[in-house]
Amino acid sequence: MEKKIIFLDVDGTLTEAGSNEPPESAVWAIHQAREEGHYVFLCTGRNYDMLSPLLKYEFDGVIASSGGYIECQGKVIYDCPMSEEQKKSVLDILKKNGVYRTVECMDGAYTDEEFKEYLRSHVQEGDNGELLRWREQIEKSLHILPMGEYREQPIYKIVIACASREQLLEPQSVLASDFEFCIQDKDVGGFVNGEVVNREFNKGKAIRRICEYLHMPIYNSVAIGDSMNDKEMMVTAGLSICMGNGSRELKRISDDVCPSVREDGIRTAFLRHHLIDCR
Repeated sequence: MEKKIIFLDVDGTLTEAGSNEPPESAVWAIHQAREEGHYVFLCTGRNYDMLSPLLKYEFDGVIASSGGYIECQGKVIYDCPMSEEQKKSVLDILKKNGVYRTVECMDGAYTDEEFKEYLRSHVQEGDNGELLRWREQIEKSLHILPMGEYREQPIYKIVIACASREQLLEPQSVLASDFEFCIQDKDVGGFVNGEVVNREFNKGKAIRRICEYLHMPIYNSVAIGDSMNDKEMMVTAGLSICMGNGSRELKRISDDVCPSVREDGIRTAFLRHHLIDCR
């Protein structure tokens, strides 16, 4: 069996969204794959601080902040936060257009409290009550703090939410040369959700960086994800697998679809594609 490099998204793939506990079947599959000689990497939009509870499961490295920070076998091989000029430009124009921001730094994430205040004041409308509960749980489990506690640390990525796509027209136009706007193809609670990511990196470029570092051909890479912020890694890897709970568009462009994260999807995918033996 040829050695493979397996790249796993976290939220919605390795764990349920916002959780730090993968199913036992996934932990077992990852251990077996590494015993077989494969490399297994986390490849996620989460910052490094959000990943820390998962590192006890032992991986060969991590791609954090959508490719902005990469560790391979304990060594940092890529580190690309925004410049101070970029940071000011992005934060200012998003705020000007009423876009709610969660900035992700190495040591944590910081979010505009106005988003939750808006949800609280409109809690009876549509799915806002459920969205508010989801946001509060995510912030608690992933160490997301109020924006008032942000102390100008370097920013790698910004998660955004707003009521309409029109609010993004000016930011997308002004920031187009430096930043990619990855907008989810499914809005949550009636809000537009997405990420603002530096064009210098993405998950696909991160996969190439690791393959080159380990002197492995790209066709021996396997990517498993669930949402459109995984698109670049899916189209880059030699084999792409979408979770059953994943977005319709990502399923369309993937090589295979496995069961959902709740239905032991990682283990099924590893077995189906002979990354591990059934034993």
